[in-house]
Amino acid sequence: MFDHLSITASDLDRAQTFYDAILAPLGVPRVNRRERAIGYGERPRGDGASCYFSVYLSDKVVPDNRHWCFRAPSRAAVRAFHAAALANGGSDDGPPGIRERYSPDYYAAFVRDPDGNRLEAVTRRPEERP
Repeated sequence: MFDHLSITASDLDRAQTFYDAILAPLGVPRVNRRERAIGYGERPRGDGASCYFSVYLSDKVVPDNRHWCFRAPSRAAVRAFHAAALANGGSDDGPPGIRERYSPDYYAAFVRDPDGNRLEAVTRRPEERP
């Protein structure tokens, strides 16, 4: 797990709409918005128990070989992450499902944000029972 990470986006309003939508099902809130940056999650504390994700405005967005994976609390959250991405300007890069090449319980979805960054949501929990 990461302590914090930062990426860039060419349009901060578009990025906010996208990241607000895909991070909500994962329980990650937007905690600030400044003129050139957006922040999600919790600022790292001394115990390392939290993580923080920043999106900075830049005209030099370089998404090649970037891949971030967010931990999801459930398979339903993985599906909601994927659906929110597609509904908010993202593109499919691997629909929700088991990825046995990683492990038999690795349930994930992959998307690209509007700037081409590759994102994943994963859980290793079994399907929820109604």
